Amino acid sequence: MAYWLMKSEPDVYGIGHLQREGTTLWDGIRNYQARNFMRAMQIGDRAFFYHSNTKPPGIVGLMEVIETNLTDPSQFDSSSKYFDPSATPERPRWDCARLRYLRSFPNLLSLDALRESFSPEELGVVRRGNRLSILPVSAPCAERLLALLEAP
Repeated sequence: MAYWLMKSEPDVYGIGHLQREGTTLWDGIRNYQARNFMRAMQIGDRAFFYHSNTKPPGIVGLMEVIETNLTDPSQFDSSSKYFDPSATPERPRWDCARLRYLRSFPNLLSLDALRESFSPEELGVVRRGNRLSILPVSAPCAERLLALLEAP
């Protein structure tokens, strides 16, 4: 099982939305490196849900990858902000995955707290200027994150 960190703005799609819905199609990724990380996901992988572009940003929940290698339907929808006129059903450019809600953590693990506990080499989200919405998390870092998130 691999671990990932996936960012979303809580006012657009937050952990509360996922908890209510149970599962979601993680679409709208329009960065090739983030797309390639999504392509590397396997069923059963876990993903930390990270609230971004909020004060304070941080990890709020945990998800499980339940479907992979799906074609992102928003690339074909001309009314979507994620529309890509160069994508066609025969030659799609963007993928997505389906994720299932596992849990919310009692306390947010803020970006500042992450910076105190991890180096940029250990955890990409603490790297200054990092804007990727999907990042891999090593198993040792995931174990440390889970310990921090479950601490009283």
